[in-house]
Amino acid sequence: MNVPPDGASSFLATPVDPSPLATTADRSPPPPDALSLPLVERYRRVRSFTEFLAEGLAPEDQVVQSMDDVSPTKWHLAHTSWFWETFLLEPNLPGYTLRDPRYPFLFNSYYVQAGERHCRAQRGYISRPGVAEVGAYRKHVDDGMLRLLDGLGTSPSPDLLYLVELGLNHEQQHQELLLTDIKHVFSVNPLRPVYRQGSAGTMSSAPEPGPVRWIEFPGGLEWVGAPEGSGFVYDNEEPRHRRFLEPFALAHRLVTCGDFLRFMEDGGYRRPELWLSAGWATARERDWTEPFYWERAGDQWVIFTLAGPRPVDPAEPVVHLSYFEADAYARWAGARLPSEFEWEVAARTVPVEGNLADGGRFHPTVGAGDGSSSGLRQMYGDVWEWTRSQYEPYPGYRPAAGAVGEYNGKFMCNQFVLRGGSCATSRSHIRAGYRNFFPPEACWQFTGLRLARDLS
Repeated sequence: MNVPPDGASSFLATPVDPSPLATTADRSPPPPDALSLPLVERYRRVRSFTEFLAEGLAPEDQVVQSMDDVSPTKWHLAHTSWFWETFLLEPNLPGYTLRDPRYPFLFNSYYVQAGERHCRAQRGYISRPGVAEVGAYRKHVDDGMLRLLDGLGTSPSPDLLYLVELGLNHEQQHQELLLTDIKHVFSVNPLRPVYRQGSAGTMSSAPEPGPVRWIEFPGGLEWVGAPEGSGFVYDNEEPRHRRFLEPFALAHRLVTCGDFLRFMEDGGYRRPELWLSAGWATARERDWTEPFYWERAGDQWVIFTLAGPRPVDPAEPVVHLSYFEADAYARWAGARLPSEFEWEVAARTVPVEGNLADGGRFHPTVGAGDGSSSGLRQMYGDVWEWTRSQYEPYPGYRPAAGAVGEYNGKFMCNQFVLRGGSCATSRSHIRAGYRNFFPPEACWQFTGLRLARDLS
């Protein structure tokens, strides 16, 4: 699927290691209890973590757009600043002036009501402003935001506070996109550059985890969605409402690379009876024969990671699967994908912890132990888990007025919901009700699966 360009050296060629990344304390991600920190401190930590993720990248690394879905690192750094400027600073900070009146056109993403935008597929054409100029833009915005936050007083407007929370969560989403996008950028470079040495760890010596255990749930009428008073949530997590669930079971663990290798060896990519029609057509059109970032090297499979290529570890969760591949695997295994509501009900019993961005691994890891007394493992972190649920509005959903209302609602078509976060998601960003969404053919994100089945 992701083969070297013509004339490229071997997938296991010696990678190019950039200069070491700083690991200073002020560049660490917000701690698990970040929501208890003062707002100004949370802002500082989220913004500095974005810059920490970009450290060690050469300016040339930061301008590449390797496919339409990928944005250059420099664009992420600028777009997140544009968001603060557009929705917080211009409307709310008297005397604030734009760093450059041309930047809104360059760094708006899809907010039609916020003005004209540069073509998404041509973000790699934006050689200017340079990386240093984007850094100056971020500082200009930070100076304004710190003045705004310092002046909020003891009883700030709830609407303004919501926009600040939205901006923090928006930036955390782009931190994850920065990682997934630079991974794709480096993967198509014949030199196979390393983002961060050792970030993905080495191949473990752990045995495969053994057969799936099924954790049963009785179903019934369940409340889903964000409870009142639960803190910041995206609008697509509301309103809270009831869903009736038939009795179901979830696999206690994620599907591993070893599991998926058996699917491949049994002709999984060659058996149309396992695939949805659209999935089979996509797989044939794109010549899918293995997961994204896998390639054959002699007698072994290797996977490209943010620490460079290494052999596939059968004990690790399989990652970078499309919805179509996940659905085909589930059918081959005699199971199915869970609905997003089954996943949410099960996840309530599990603490929000796991292999998340805070640990700096940025690659799925072998699960160890039970995630909770329920026996469910790795519900949070490692891989976003595909569900069979179409991304659609909850009953009574209403998007916010104005351009900020374009954040989620207008994408509720031809997408599937994913749950649980990944190894590139910050712990302070994820929760049981969080709804991620991507089209079914997408596989450059850290996406995998957990099996479900009906209890008849």
